[in-house]
Amino acid sequence: MKRYLPLALILGISLSASAQDKKIEKKIDSVLKLMTLDEKIGQLNQYTGDRDATGPITNNPNKLKDIRDGKLGSMLNVRGAKETREVQEVAMQSRMKIPLIFGLDVIHGYRVTFPIPLAEAASWDLAEIENGARVAARETAASGVHWTFAPMVDIARDPRWGRVMEGAGEDTYLGSKIAFARVKGFQGKGLGNLDAVMACAKHFAAYGAAIAGRDYNAVDMSEHTLWETYLPPFKAAVDAGAATFMNSFNTLNGIPATGSRYLQRDILKGQWKYQGFVVSDWGSIGEMIAHGYAKDKEQAAELAIKAGSDMDMESRSYLPGLAKLVADKKVPIALIDDAVRRVLRKKFELGLFDDPYRFSDVARQEKEINSAENRKASLTMAEKSIVLLKNEKEILPLSKNLKKIAVIGPLGKSEKDMQGFWSIAWEKDNLISLYQGLKNKVGNQTELLYAKGCELADSSKAGFAEAVAVAKQADVVVMAVGEAFDMSGEAKSRANIHIPGVQEDLIKAIQATGKPVVVLVMAGRPLIFNWTADNVSAIMYTWWLGSEAGNAMANVLYGNYNPSGKLPMTFPRDEGQIPLYYNYLSTGRPAKNDKDTRYRSAYLDMPNSPKFAFGYGLSYTTFDYTDLAVSKTQIKPDEKITVSFTLKNTGKYAGEEVVQLYLQDKFASVVRPVKELKDFQKVMLKAGESKTITFTIDKEKLSFYNQQLKWGAEAGDFKLMIGTASNNIKLEKDFTLL
Repeated sequence: MKRYLPLALILGISLSASAQDKKIEKKIDSVLKLMTLDEKIGQLNQYTGDRDATGPITNNPNKLKDIRDGKLGSMLNVRGAKETREVQEVAMQSRMKIPLIFGLDVIHGYRVTFPIPLAEAASWDLAEIENGARVAARETAASGVHWTFAPMVDIARDPRWGRVMEGAGEDTYLGSKIAFARVKGFQGKGLGNLDAVMACAKHFAAYGAAIAGRDYNAVDMSEHTLWETYLPPFKAAVDAGAATFMNSFNTLNGIPATGSRYLQRDILKGQWKYQGFVVSDWGSIGEMIAHGYAKDKEQAAELAIKAGSDMDMESRSYLPGLAKLVADKKVPIALIDDAVRRVLRKKFELGLFDDPYRFSDVARQEKEINSAENRKASLTMAEKSIVLLKNEKEILPLSKNLKKIAVIGPLGKSEKDMQGFWSIAWEKDNLISLYQGLKNKVGNQTELLYAKGCELADSSKAGFAEAVAVAKQADVVVMAVGEAFDMSGEAKSRANIHIPGVQEDLIKAIQATGKPVVVLVMAGRPLIFNWTADNVSAIMYTWWLGSEAGNAMANVLYGNYNPSGKLPMTFPRDEGQIPLYYNYLSTGRPAKNDKDTRYRSAYLDMPNSPKFAFGYGLSYTTFDYTDLAVSKTQIKPDEKITVSFTLKNTGKYAGEEVVQLYLQDKFASVVRPVKELKDFQKVMLKAGESKTITFTIDKEKLSFYNQQLKWGAEAGDFKLMIGTASNNIKLEKDFTLL
């Protein structure tokens, strides 16, 4: 049954051409008529260049010949205005002279590196997130690259999975908003503009739920969870106009996503009427053999093209497999034509048929990349991404009158690690370490001391004595601990997500000196550091912040920027709690508190609660939530509720607060989460300033997928909750949907 479906169902093509540019469609028709079958299949084939490889490379000394013979539609990992022009010139020697699309993993910046995506998500600042993608797009497009394999919009609730660093965290609502913003940032005012690149929503779908947090692993979930939790960010990417999608490595309920008709034909190209094209992940078509779903590359090609995978990234399955499959009448030519049409459409939209070299302009490249304006945008994003976890004794912001500051820890002078995983390597890069950032900030007014203390991941404590001696000389100690840049990312799953090595022992040794200590944790995922969290007075989570990391950290340490970040993922106390997330379902025997364990859904050896909750993050100032007002407590389905309250900055610093609105459907035909984020606002207030904040609740915010996977709202009782974090609700009110 999985092999033989009606052609109309297989194609999943919208019959309406009203949304298409009719001129482009006519041009596509004319090109298709002139192409041979081999040339058509060539458009569905993608090879990598010889640098920046992100997967196993198949040795092929004949790449240029294949391009000249029309056997290639795209290349990845070819970058630079000069380099892309040279390769494109080879494509122009082919019979059809169809230009190549150049793609690259531009995940958090091209020449100027921005904070990792998970860090950007901690900003909850959609405008800045979009601007970060905009800057990356300008630099990328100026370097001859047309296509980025971003954003990753996978919902991820397991920090053991290394690729959490590449996404927006655990929440569907926040993840959907960020997916939309990033697509808009990459694509700007539209494809064809010289400052826009094609976005690629990945990985379709449910990759973030890999079993045991192990990369490339299987995924098994209910249809309800798929639709409610994991698909909405992809739908947001479609709504934002994402030019392309990438399928995922994982199986979903026993079917490799690359070979899933349900995901690619029924949902994406069918129900969502998606007109872009789908590229496989690196080698994922051929990997269906290892999954045990295809016996050889020929069958893998058949399964993939029928399922809706339009372009084969580096598995070499479509060439020569598809031609034989068409000849044997196992694959209809209409399927090939549909896939080629989707690829050609993007080439026309990019304007490559008019000028194949229009993005390969050396002068524009030199002007655009690594500009002062772009670095300033990276600095702003980095400042907004920092999360203040603790500031009990108000050690922060640091006094400008300090005589000596000790920078201690294996990441104190690190530059490369500030860039983070999934970043592009550059010669003579200008990455700002914490030490350099503090030096830039204090100049000659404050003496900076330094001791490494230990390495990132080994067991030696040989450097502790020096670090303690240095700490004793200082007025305050700033510690830089966490992960190396290559400890989180693709194929970087970890069963143990405690701070690596003896770094926490180093923190204990420095804390014992009695000096004021500020700990900065630099990482690509939520880490576990219970002793530090319980005993150190000042802690900031600084992730990997990119090119301007050190300057951003210094600005926040000294109060030039008041931290406003909020956690986009729950931080567990222990790996045994994972997966752990705020919007869980209640059980029939819920624990009332952390000590309520007798015949309850609880652990005997630790609390259910996290160390740091989703949405949590402090400021140097304080905020009060008062005067909740609700326009009505009963509404009909076509009505709305207006919710307002007063937010006041009650501290002595100007600052931003991320106000979070959560809802709970108390009783429904499907068990609903204990709370769900449904809206948020980021509000700047001067010290002492008050502002009325307003939210609107309508039927859409109350809707969910029922047992039949139908979207809608049900009559019943609801609770609205407004707070500063998912576990810190300040205001609440019940209301009823009639």
